Parts: sequence; structure tokens; C-alpha cells
Amino acid sequence: MTATRSAAAITALLLSSLFAFSVTIPAGTHVSIRVGREISSGKAESGQPFHGTLAKSIVVNRKTIAKAGAPVSGKITEAKSSGRLHAPGELTLRLTSVDGHAVHTTSAFFKGKSHTKSNATKIGGGAALGTVVGALAGGGKGAAIGAAAGAGAGTGVAAATGKEEAIVHAESLIGFTVK
Repeated sequence: MTATRSAAAITALLLSSLFAFSVTIPAGTHVSIRVGREISSGKAESGQPFHGTLAKSIVVNRKTIAKAGAPVSGKITEAKSSGRLHAPGELTLRLTSVDGHAVHTTSAFFKGKSHTKSNATKIGGGAALGTVVGALAGGGKGAAIGAAAGAGAGTGVAAATGKEEAIVHAESLIGFTVK
């Protein structure tokens, strides 16, 4: 009789433990996190994990499922490095767990700054400077040659300095929605 009671007590304990850990965060729940480390499209790879903390407690039906500060994990689902003269870097992140509970969330997308304005300034500035220098050195024909040389130099500067990566800074606040 004692063995039967012990077995029943152990079974009840195991079942109650199982139900205690099977917390489900309902679909539509908004989850705000803070990223632990900087993530850059120039260094990140698809499939790479990231970690952070919960920025705000998750409360469902007046019950706290996860407290602010709880650990969160996710993965980088896409990382595309920036080109030199076009196509800024891109990052897509998805949350995979909150306080040890698996979740499936929407993605957060980040894109680096556009190259257009920066490139136009560098190339146009090079052409203008080349025109002035060429005009001073050789008149009208020198101005045309200087403009072409200056534009070429400006393009070189733009290519050398033109990477515009997508960056999520450490401690950035990111929102996800549970699916």
C-alpha cells in the first residue's frame, strides 16, 4: 500500500511540474526586448543566435508569464552586408524563446542608410572641384577634363567609404508579436 501511495505521489508531482512549465504565450502578445550586444549586417550570418532581456513583463489574464529582465533568445533569419555604392545592409531578426519558453514571433527588419545622398555628394563634389582646378589650369577644355577626373576621384572615395550596414546597437529596444 505504501508503494502505491508513493507512486501516486510521484506521478502527481511530475504532472504538476509538467503543467507548471508548459506556459504558452498567446498569439498576438507583444514582446519588447533589449538586445544584449550590437548586431551588424556586415558581421552577422543567417542562423546566428542573439540574446537579450525582456524589457517589459508579459502578463496574460492578470498572471505574469515572464518578468522584465528575463532572458530572451532569437536568431538572425537574414543578414545581407552592404554593397560599396548601392544596396545598404539588411538584417532580419526573430525571437525564439522568452524566459526559457519557446515562441514563434513576427520578424523585425532593419536596413542601413541609403547610399544615394552620400554618393551624390562625394561624386558631385569631386566633379565640381575638378572643374574649378581644370578651369584654372587649362581654361574650358581643362574644366571638362577636370570635371571628369574629379567625378572619377569622387566615385573612388564613395566606393572606399560607402558601406552602409544595418546596425542594431546594444540595448536597442525591439518589439515582436507572438504568432
